[in-house]
Amino acid sequence: MTQITFKQEPITLLGSQVKTGETAPEFTLLDNDLNEVNLSTYDGQKKLISVVPSIDTGVCDQQTRKFNEEASQEEGVVLTVSVDLPFAQKRWCAANGLDNVITLSDHKDLSFGKNYGVVMEELRLLARSVFVLDKNNKVVYSEIVSEGTDFPDFESALEAYRSI
Repeated sequence: MTQITFKQEPITLLGSQVKTGETAPEFTLLDNDLNEVNLSTYDGQKKLISVVPSIDTGVCDQQTRKFNEEASQEEGVVLTVSVDLPFAQKRWCAANGLDNVITLSDHKDLSFGKNYGVVMEELRLLARSVFVLDKNNKVVYSEIVSEGTDFPDFESALEAYRSI
């Protein structure tokens, strides 16, 4: 199990952590209009899944922008997942003029967080992480950031995304 910290405090991660080479597990999330979406919604597309504790923080904001700017030039889809309410995600996108960013909420039952092993038990937030899936949902890149307030390894994740 990966050991992480958040603001230098040890954090317990719940769920089964997804590893490179595995088939990605299913999930059910809510889009900004409260519609359920799942992994199969994006069948046949490569996926970069950027997971953030809260879209309303500086590091999460920058992570969301960076992945969307860099990866949107590729075929595929970039998904940003957090436990923020869909209303807050929609407001953030509108306030920042980001019409093409796909934000998805795991607030309802932590389906994504539990299935990917990124629920921070002490905070009921998702640990900062990145997963890159090929068109067949094989995990080709997986990173759970060891300190929750640090950035992920953008270049390695983007390289993995571009290479499939």
